[in-house]
Amino acid sequence: MPGDEPNPPKGALHPIYTVTNIQTKVRVLDGIKVTYSSWVKLFKLHARGYKVMAHIDGTPAAPKTAADYEQWCEIDAIVLQWIYGSLFEDLISRVLDNDTTAFAAW
Repeated sequence: MPGDEPNPPKGALHPIYTVTNIQTKVRVLDGIKVTYSSWVKLFKLHARGYKVMAHIDGTPAAPKTAADYEQWCEIDAIVLQWIYGSLFEDLISRVLDNDTTAFAAW
Protein backbone atom coordinates (compact mmCIF):
# COMPACT_ATOMS: atom_id res chain seq x y z
CA MET A 1 0.00 0.00 0.00
CA PRO A 2 1.97 3.01 -1.20
CA GLY A 3 1.76 6.33 0.50
CA ASP A 4 1.05 7.40 3.95
CA GLU A 5 -1.81 7.51 6.34
CA PRO A 6 -3.83 10.71 6.01
CA ASN A 7 -2.25 13.84 7.40
CA PRO A 8 -3.50 15.00 10.78
CA PRO A 9 -6.37 17.50 10.76
CA LYS A 10 -5.50 21.14 10.13
CA GLY A 11 -3.96 22.69 13.21
CA ALA A 12 -2.99 19.30 14.68
CA LEU A 13 0.68 18.58 15.27
CA HIS A 14 2.07 16.02 12.81
CA PRO A 15 3.46 13.03 14.77
CA ILE A 16 6.96 13.51 13.33
CA TYR A 17 7.36 16.71 15.34
CA THR A 18 7.21 14.68 18.58
CA VAL A 19 10.49 12.85 17.86
CA THR A 20 13.43 14.60 19.46
CA ASN A 21 16.12 11.96 18.91
CA ILE A 22 15.65 9.20 16.34
CA GLN A 23 18.65 7.33 17.74
CA THR A 24 16.58 6.39 20.79
CA LYS A 25 14.20 4.60 18.42
CA VAL A 26 16.33 3.44 15.47
CA ARG A 27 19.83 2.25 16.28
CA VAL A 28 22.74 3.54 14.23
CA LEU A 29 23.49 1.45 11.16
CA ASP A 30 27.13 0.47 11.47
CA GLY A 31 27.12 -2.78 9.50
CA ILE A 32 28.48 -4.72 12.48
CA LYS A 33 26.22 -4.49 15.53
CA VAL A 34 23.27 -3.24 13.49
CA THR A 35 22.89 -4.76 10.04
CA TYR A 36 21.26 -3.07 7.08
CA SER A 37 18.24 -5.39 7.13
CA SER A 38 17.64 -4.76 10.86
CA TRP A 39 18.05 -1.03 10.38
CA VAL A 40 15.56 -0.98 7.47
CA LYS A 41 12.98 -2.91 9.48
CA LEU A 42 13.30 -0.56 12.47
CA PHE A 43 13.31 2.56 10.31
CA LYS A 44 10.20 1.49 8.37
CA LEU A 45 8.42 0.59 11.60
CA HIS A 46 8.96 4.10 12.92
CA ALA A 47 8.26 5.76 9.58
CA ARG A 48 4.88 4.04 9.49
CA GLY A 49 4.14 4.85 13.14
CA TYR A 50 5.01 8.51 12.64
CA LYS A 51 3.08 8.69 9.35
CA VAL A 52 6.02 9.45 7.04
CA MET A 53 6.26 6.28 4.91
CA ALA A 54 5.40 8.35 1.83
CA HIS A 55 8.79 10.03 2.16
CA ILE A 56 10.70 6.76 1.69
CA ASP A 57 8.42 4.51 -0.36
CA GLY A 58 8.50 6.37 -3.68
CA THR A 59 5.20 8.21 -3.31
CA PRO A 60 5.50 11.39 -5.42
CA ALA A 61 6.23 14.60 -3.52
CA ALA A 62 3.49 17.13 -3.03
CA PRO A 63 3.33 19.45 -6.05
CA LYS A 64 5.01 22.82 -5.54
CA THR A 65 1.61 24.45 -6.03
CA ALA A 66 -0.08 22.41 -3.29
CA ALA A 67 -1.17 24.19 -0.12
CA ASP A 68 0.76 21.68 2.00
CA TYR A 69 3.97 21.76 -0.08
CA GLU A 70 5.97 23.66 2.57
CA GLN A 71 4.90 21.23 5.28
CA TRP A 72 5.81 18.31 2.98
CA CYS A 73 9.29 19.84 2.53
CA GLU A 74 9.72 20.32 6.29
CA ILE A 75 8.69 16.76 7.05
CA ASP A 76 10.91 15.43 4.26
CA ALA A 77 13.86 17.34 5.76
CA ILE A 78 13.17 15.76 9.15
CA VAL A 79 13.00 12.26 7.65
CA LEU A 80 16.27 13.01 5.87
CA GLN A 81 17.74 14.05 9.24
CA TRP A 82 16.52 10.73 10.67
CA ILE A 83 18.34 8.87 7.91
CA TYR A 84 21.55 10.85 8.35
CA GLY A 85 21.29 10.63 12.14
CA SER A 86 20.96 6.86 12.14
CA LEU A 87 23.94 6.12 9.89
CA PHE A 88 27.46 5.43 11.06
CA GLU A 89 29.79 8.28 10.12
CA ASP A 90 31.56 6.24 7.42
CA LEU A 91 28.22 5.60 5.68
CA ILE A 92 26.89 9.17 5.72
CA SER A 93 29.26 10.28 2.96
CA ARG A 94 27.58 7.79 0.60
CA VAL A 95 24.20 9.54 0.81
CA LEU A 96 25.01 13.07 1.97
CA ASP A 97 23.97 15.62 -0.65
CA ASN A 98 22.95 19.28 -0.54
CA ASP A 99 19.83 19.03 -2.67
CA THR A 100 18.24 15.68 -1.98
CA THR A 101 15.07 14.20 -0.61
CA ALA A 102 14.56 11.51 2.00
CA PHE A 103 13.54 9.08 -0.73
CA ALA A 104 16.71 9.74 -2.75
CA ALA A 105 18.85 9.12 0.34
CA TRP A 106 16.78 6.05 1.21
